[in-house]
Amino acid sequence: MECPVDLSALTLFSPISRTASSSPPFSDNNDLIRAVPWYKTVASLNLWDPSSLDAVLISSPWALLGLPFLTRKPGFSKSTMIYATEPTVRLGRLMMEELVSMHMEYVRYYGSDKKSGLPDWMNWTELERLQMEWKKIVLGEEKEELNGWMPLYSAGDIKDCIDKIQPLRLGEEACFNGILVIKALSSGLEIGSCNWSIKSPKGSLVYLSSSVFGSAHAMEFDYLPLRGQDIVIFSDFSSLSSMDSDEEITNQCVLRYFIFSLPFLFYNSWVEKNGESEDQSVQKLTGADEIEDEAEKIHFILSCIVDSVKEGGSVLIPSGRYGVIFTLLEHICDFLGSLNIKVPIYIISEATQEILSLTNSLPEWLCKQRQEKLFSGEVLFRHVELIKEGKVTVYPFLYSSDLLEKWKEPCIVISPHWSLRLGSAVQLLRRWHADPKSLLILEEGVHAELALMPFKPVKMKVLQCSFLSGIQMKKVNPLFETLLPKLILLPESLRSRCPIKESELYKIFYYSKNVTTHIPSLKEKLEAYLANDLASQLQPTIFPEKNIAAARLKGKLLLRKGVYFLDLPDKPLNMSIKPSLHWGNVDPTSLLQVLNEKKIDGSILHYENSDFCVRVTKPAEGLIEVKSNKIMISCEDEICSALICEALKSICNRI
Repeated sequence: MECPVDLSALTLFSPISRTASSSPPFSDNNDLIRAVPWYKTVASLNLWDPSSLDAVLISSPWALLGLPFLTRKPGFSKSTMIYATEPTVRLGRLMMEELVSMHMEYVRYYGSDKKSGLPDWMNWTELERLQMEWKKIVLGEEKEELNGWMPLYSAGDIKDCIDKIQPLRLGEEACFNGILVIKALSSGLEIGSCNWSIKSPKGSLVYLSSSVFGSAHAMEFDYLPLRGQDIVIFSDFSSLSSMDSDEEITNQCVLRYFIFSLPFLFYNSWVEKNGESEDQSVQKLTGADEIEDEAEKIHFILSCIVDSVKEGGSVLIPSGRYGVIFTLLEHICDFLGSLNIKVPIYIISEATQEILSLTNSLPEWLCKQRQEKLFSGEVLFRHVELIKEGKVTVYPFLYSSDLLEKWKEPCIVISPHWSLRLGSAVQLLRRWHADPKSLLILEEGVHAELALMPFKPVKMKVLQCSFLSGIQMKKVNPLFETLLPKLILLPESLRSRCPIKESELYKIFYYSKNVTTHIPSLKEKLEAYLANDLASQLQPTIFPEKNIAAARLKGKLLLRKGVYFLDLPDKPLNMSIKPSLHWGNVDPTSLLQVLNEKKIDGSILHYENSDFCVRVTKPAEGLIEVKSNKIMISCEDEICSALICEALKSICNRI
């Protein structure tokens, strides 16, 4: 599940050229790493045996960014299936290609490391010089994540990776090895982002990634088809991030940083106009309270932008989540237009033009509000009109000749990368960092003080926004009450920080990194479907006292799309020559009565629970041992033995 890259760790690298090849990676313990960036992916990825992987599921474009690190490893099997939605594959490819392009631009601008093998900064003597907080970023809390750092992949690695992925359309089912039926359902976080439903003969499982119940651009969280599944794996770690942000707000003393939550929830198809929902459990999940606060929070961002522009300052928005950026762009243009303020807006990104086209070519993955625009003949996103009207212009590079000719300040620029280490955002921040009239808008997840360290002194205003990126903790319990699984797996970190309410309807287990979690079997019996031809040949025997009917059959057991089927055997079977099968409880009193009718004398030797023994004296000596799982007849006289057997058969059920 997932193969992401921790791009926030890029803030450890300084976008400053090394003056000499022999210069150390750190000048002192307050210095950043001065070297070509390496990228932090899954811990110990290089120790994995890729040939042992059967399948990989990718839930979002960001979870795809680290996949080339895995697929380029020797031994990665061609038979390993990789599943992702079609928009995730297309968006992820563009994001990876842009990442490689920005990295190569960094190398061309600052130079490459001439030393082969591990870079100097990965030596333990150098790592010990890092501040404790930075050392945790490199090594992790348990000092086991150094193996997760790798040099970036190439454009060829991206192509090989994409060729191995099987893209899925909305609602499409994929069958893995005839056993698992895999289906992607919208998570609402971004266009193409999904949760996974996995069904097999032994049970069903839901992988719940970061999800949003309502979105201004993406199809809403489609959670209703996930109800009644056996197991839910909760993997939305944004809840923990939001709690960390709350702690930062409490302890924040630097006044120029404003941290707040900005949920983009404009549309909600479940809430009635009077504010009440027909389904109370659904009402808890729609986030009506967030919708009420949303307008005020958006207005705060827009007012900060307008204040900077009026003062003659420029605004830099390092891009991250494209759907959120495009939605924010629409509101910026509308707000500036309402105030009759004209200011150039530039989008500087090599991948933006293709991403803009992509957002208009996948209407099935958009929210209902934008789908309705499609049927009414309107454009799905306003940026199409804004570009035609010249209010927004798109350029692949900061040094594009057309951009240099038309460049005007003050302006609003949307440009990668949000880490402030790659892309044109680095050059623009160098230009404006000392301007107190300018404004920088950062996303949550960036260590602002660390990210801005190479640009000190920073006099420009900094606004750090926490965009809604997953399920809020207050909605986790209502969600589980709606889904009603039999078993829920939660990250161990949630146990103490935000305990989930126990319920009689489901059990809760916690999982940890590198620890195997044992869960009980949820299905003791397997279900199978009978082929019509085989079912027509059955001759069932009805047992009214048990309210069942039973019949013997022989067929081929087949497995198709996660379901067992019984079909006709290759050779017909004559059931009349097969011996009967008998079962049931044998009562000692009834047995003695039937034996007496057949002129067989016997008596009970001992009786314990349901087990007993009967001693036979006439017409021949013998012993009948009756146990819960078998009956044993001991008698040297064959005729007497046959009579005893007939007596037992007359008591038991048979087919």
